[in-house]
Amino acid sequence: MNLFRVVPAVVVAVSLWALQATAESLPLPEGRVLLTVSGDIEMTNDGEAATFDLEMLRALGESEIKTDTIWTPGDHVFTGVRLKTLLDHLGAEGSTIEATAINDYSVTIPMSDATEGGPIVAYAMDGKELSRRDKGPLWVIYPFSSSSDYRTEVIYSRSIWQLDRITIKE
Repeated sequence: MNLFRVVPAVVVAVSLWALQATAESLPLPEGRVLLTVSGDIEMTNDGEAATFDLEMLRALGESEIKTDTIWTPGDHVFTGVRLKTLLDHLGAEGSTIEATAINDYSVTIPMSDATEGGPIVAYAMDGKELSRRDKGPLWVIYPFSSSSDYRTEVIYSRSIWQLDRITIKE
């Protein structure tokens, strides 16, 4: 056996396997990109960022929060992916989430807010996809009705709508 022929073939095979594994872990979006996540993340699909269309967000697992908000009278059911689930999926590390809207408005959310019972990145309200007019296509929704801890000016200020970018920072 010629070792000089086998070693390069093994290196190529391992490299191809690694590329395929990465591609299977986070595919490229097929639809319109709704969310781009960058910064301190392990998994990417577009350079150093991870981009998501609606189907990719849905594939992470849907969660619902039934709550009222100060912007929408009455109770509504918001559907989306848990912020924690999204960040865990990407292997996000850091202490701060910079969330930015389509109009470049941005807020800072501590990573500690991304808990099991915490906010979702909502893409639907009462079963209907959020349009820009409805503060969509993505809106960070906290479970405001579940606890007075979520009904504060600080939390309201973190509930960014028309979200399209997240950057994970130290």
